[in-house]
Amino acid sequence: MTQALSTPDHTAHRPWRQIMRRKCRKIWVGNVPVGGDAPITVQSMTNTDTRDIAATIAQIRALEDAGADIVRVSTPDEDSARALKEITKSVKVPIVADIHFHYKRAIEAAENGAACLRINPGNIGSPARVREVIRAAKDHNCSIRIGVNAGSLERDLLEKYGEPCPEAMVESAQRHIQILEDHDFYNFKISCKASDVFLAVAAYMQLAAVCDYPLHVGITEAGGLRTGTIKSAIGMGNLLWAGIGDTIRVSLSADPVEEIKAGFDILKSLGLRHRGVNVISCPSCARQNFNVIKTVEELEKRLEKVSTPLTLSVIGCVVNGPGEALMTDIGFTGGGRGTHQVYLNGETAHRLMDSDESIVDHLVKLVEQHVRSNK
Repeated sequence: MTQALSTPDHTAHRPWRQIMRRKCRKIWVGNVPVGGDAPITVQSMTNTDTRDIAATIAQIRALEDAGADIVRVSTPDEDSARALKEITKSVKVPIVADIHFHYKRAIEAAENGAACLRINPGNIGSPARVREVIRAAKDHNCSIRIGVNAGSLERDLLEKYGEPCPEAMVESAQRHIQILEDHDFYNFKISCKASDVFLAVAAYMQLAAVCDYPLHVGITEAGGLRTGTIKSAIGMGNLLWAGIGDTIRVSLSADPVEEIKAGFDILKSLGLRHRGVNVISCPSCARQNFNVIKTVEELEKRLEKVSTPLTLSVIGCVVNGPGEALMTDIGFTGGGRGTHQVYLNGETAHRLMDSDESIVDHLVKLVEQHVRSNK
């Protein structure tokens, strides 16, 4: 019961599990590196009225608690840009100011503490206005995100290609890249989003082949919590598996905290980044020797705040339980006659009887022990 835990290396000598990330430049969003050899960052966006400073700060702090690396904040008017001054001073994560048309909002956001400006240089206006925004970004050490979206492509590109397509999206991105490069500005990343999974994946694939800037990956307007997470996992999973993606956002019509959870779950499933408990559990069947579904449901709630990476297998019977336990930090397999087997670091550790403490309480204690031993 008191056996110390250490995370085993389950990826050694398994080349088929290794993802070779696309080589690209590294930029900085505040104190967070993006691209190059930096970990893939997870971000979300507030949905509060930015002018409501207290509500916006509260939501950003909730995102920080969930593990967000970067948070984007909409800045549609002067009051919102002004609010960034207090907001950025009150939170830990770097803030990206979401700018669409008015160049002055970008300048004000940079002056008020934004670490990055999400803009399309071509939408800002005259070359003189673009120069002013870039100057502000340089003066205040702001990076820029070029945000191409299939739903807001330039009219001439839609006329040229007839509809939103990968070629039109990449051409739009290249236009904006050229504007920044012409002004000797290289501290930027690019997104090329669409709500259609096929369109988004194809566009990112083409963009990755023609530039070496970091890519912000996502399926935009993906939908509600369940359907949006599935769409995002399919689209982003394909890209990340191909090594494409340096920072991600799962765009859901849901609490922004759910976007962070889903983002980390996608990265965990591909072995690209680990945060919190990765629960491996069976769907349950007539062979189960305890209520697997209820147990996992309670465990996920109890372990939600754990940030230390570890794997926990919860399997209802001995058909797959011992094999899964070999691959996890903590393993639990249901046995007959109310006797269940516990594994630590892939090795048999001890048994738990139904007459002892509950399964959930026992496993939570083991997780807490693991966390303490890895501090």
